[in-house]
Amino acid sequence: MECPVLYYVRHGLTDWNIEGRLQGGNDIPLNDRGRAQAAQCADLLRDLFARDGRAATDFHYVSSPLVRATETMDILRKGLGLPPDGYAREPRLKEIAFGDWEGLTYLDVLKRDRSVVDQREGDKWLFRPPGGETYEEVARRVGEWHATLDRDTVVVAHGGTARALVGYLGIATPEDAAHQPIEQGVVYLFADKKLTRYA
Repeated sequence: MECPVLYYVRHGLTDWNIEGRLQGGNDIPLNDRGRAQAAQCADLLRDLFARDGRAATDFHYVSSPLVRATETMDILRKGLGLPPDGYAREPRLKEIAFGDWEGLTYLDVLKRDRSVVDQREGDKWLFRPPGGETYEEVARRVGEWHATLDRDTVVVAHGGTARALVGYLGIATPEDAAHQPIEQGVVYLFADKKLTRYA
C-alpha cells in the first residue's frame, strides 16, 4: 500500500516555549501568539488543499492529547470550516518525555550537570534524560501509530515527535533527524519519503 500523505503541524507557541523550558508531558496551553500561529496553519492548509484539488473533508485528523496540540487542532479545524471535535486524540503522538528535566531550561540543566548535556549532544538519538525517553523510543511508538494509517492525514503534535517521524521514515539519518528544526506556524508535508516545509 502507498504510504499516506501527512500534513504535520507543530503546536503553536506557549509561554514555556518562550522561556525555553522543556515541556515534555506537561500540559501547557497556547499563548496568544500560539493561537495566531494555529490560525496561520489553517490558512496554509487551505491553500495547499486548493492547490492539490482537495477538500478539507478529504483528510483524517489526529492530534496529540496534550492541550497545546488539541487547542491548535481546534483552531486549525475552525479555520478550515470543520466542526471542532471531529478528530482523534492519539497518545502515541505525545511529546518526547524529558523526565527529571521537564520544567527546566537548558541553562538549568547545564548548571546541574554539564557533562550530561554534552553526552546528549554527542548522541541525541539514543540519549535518555534522567527518567525520560530516547528519540529511538519515541520513533518506535510514533512508528506503531504511523503503521495504522490508511488515509491522508492532518496531524498536530510536537517537535520531538516530528523528529522521531523523520528518523522512522528514513527521511534523514537518526542523528540528523534528532537535530531537525521543526518550527511553529509552519505546515510540514511528509510525502514520497521527503519532508517539505510550507510557511
